[in-house]
Amino acid sequence: MNPKTSPAGSCILVIFGATGDLTKRLLMPALYNLRRAGLLPEEFAIVGVARGPSDNESFRRNVCPKSAADADWKWLSERTFYSQGGFDDAATYIKLKTFLADADTKHHTGGNYLFYLATPSKIFAMIAKHLGGAGLVHEEENKWRRVIVEKPFGTDLPSAQALNRQLLEVLAENQIYRIDHYLGKETVQNIMVFRFANGIFEPLWNRDHIDHVQITVAETVDVERRGKFYDATGALCDMVPNHLFQLLTLTAMEPPSHFGAEAVRSEKSKVLDAIHSMDSEKAHRNAVRAQYGGGTVEGKRVDAYRRAPDVAPDSMTETFIALKLVIDNWRWAGVPFYLRTGKALAVRRSEIVIQFKQAPFALFQDTSVERLTPNDLILQIQPEEGMILHFSAKVPGPNVRMGGVEMKFNYNDYFKETPNTGYETLIYDCMKGDPTLFQRADNIEGGWRVVQPLLDAWAKDRVAALPIYAAGSSGPSEADELLTRDGRRWRPIRGNGQEQSS
Repeated sequence: MNPKTSPAGSCILVIFGATGDLTKRLLMPALYNLRRAGLLPEEFAIVGVARGPSDNESFRRNVCPKSAADADWKWLSERTFYSQGGFDDAATYIKLKTFLADADTKHHTGGNYLFYLATPSKIFAMIAKHLGGAGLVHEEENKWRRVIVEKPFGTDLPSAQALNRQLLEVLAENQIYRIDHYLGKETVQNIMVFRFANGIFEPLWNRDHIDHVQITVAETVDVERRGKFYDATGALCDMVPNHLFQLLTLTAMEPPSHFGAEAVRSEKSKVLDAIHSMDSEKAHRNAVRAQYGGGTVEGKRVDAYRRAPDVAPDSMTETFIALKLVIDNWRWAGVPFYLRTGKALAVRRSEIVIQFKQAPFALFQDTSVERLTPNDLILQIQPEEGMILHFSAKVPGPNVRMGGVEMKFNYNDYFKETPNTGYETLIYDCMKGDPTLFQRADNIEGGWRVVQPLLDAWAKDRVAALPIYAAGSSGPSEADELLTRDGRRWRPIRGNGQEQSS
């Protein structure tokens, strides 16, 4: 965050599901970081809402970040309160309305309320309806009401459309902030700056110069104890319509007329609308599903997915997905986009690889040069944040020999690193009323429109078995074949200092 950025305006943050893991692990540390950066207003309070019995002091102890036992945490703790109640009980919201009025009077928050739904997605609409029934989302002059909803935004296209419809029955679109913490990462936000502010790359960002694009989100974590959720969801629905499509749209979008929210989100929506629709045959041909078996990840033994708690022993849920997508517009015609994501892989890594077309080889045909080094631009998202450019250079000596070299930029080397959970920018922007980094209803539905043919094809033509890849590997060999048949190959996933095949 820019140290010259002004604090957000006064408000109360209400967290539904406040005793859950998200609040303690990410939201409270993010608020603490905002406080340290001077970006929270003095007129600020937090109200946690959950079913379980508790009081203010117990709740404060439970959500206190271990590293934050100092003056800034004391400041935050003094403004943190707890209100018990069931989310399906109208009395909870009547009680909350009184609670907020008292907190508003005490902390002078101006009657501005930000509701964060850190709850299962299946009750988003119910909570919104109760908030509306209690008059808690009615905006008056100089008093705003906003609601943040976490992913998943539906489980398929019909459910996403239904959720949007139910939310919009109670809230205006400009009150709904559909959060995806991936867009809180500095490197992701920097994609637009990198693309549109650099005359070196901006003219090259099209079909005339780019051969293909790879987007990888590799995770080392297995399903852990999220089996009940994950077995009903899978890698495609869990990651592709949100995280991977965020990276895809930022990479492929046209330059917006300005950095305003509607201009940016409209260009992202156009990308999703231009993705070539797949029939059943193309869905099977251009998608690879797989599931991890037993193996070793970072020196730790990992059991097969089907042995995880709350996972069916004959589960056909994918933990890995690879896709080939084509964007049917003027800029990207003929340029394939390859996406992959999976659990229990060799390394944790998120990146975008832009592979440029190769120069003609004719000049080097009478030399010892056998092939030209591919010109890759790698945008690293996590855990490292930076960029790498691969190109060719002459090896010193009397003969013409060529070697691949790289130029590397790392954020930490150039800019002061600040504590970040990925939620700081997003919470701050919501408090300021800037929805640029949040998804609009049509963005959500556009992503599901791309994915829905895959879900329909899989439901219609059930396979007898899924490919199994070893935990700690780079994924299934079938994912390699997705690119091999096009004469391409994935950028290798590396683990333990060794290059893995993929």
